[in-house]
Amino acid sequence: MTSKIFDSELRLLELIWNYEPVSAKDISLYAEKEIGWNKNTTYTILKKLEAKGCILREDPGYICKSLVSREQVQKNETRTLIDKLFKGSRKALFSSLLSDETITDSELEELKKLIDRR
Repeated sequence: MTSKIFDSELRLLELIWNYEPVSAKDISLYAEKEIGWNKNTTYTILKKLEAKGCILREDPGYICKSLVSREQVQKNETRTLIDKLFKGSRKALFSSLLSDETITDSELEELKKLIDRR
């Protein structure tokens, strides 16, 4: 996956991940209820996700399935964030996170454990 995923596309991907396999009609109903979108907006974004290779829509019923995992998107978006805001430096990202005064001691401990397991 090399294409940028926009916020609107991510919101729809979240619905697909939560309900897949799911019909395009049902996605439009979920999007209306959970996001407040109309059917046309939902179908437009579904087409964009399909063109980017993020989802597959199959007949009958335009059943939608993801072709990318939540983890793949998270990794790609994290890489983009690090490159954009921290000039590719993971160290600078962690420094920024750790300097945040709202991080709790238990969160710090969890981060230490993650690093140690690496």
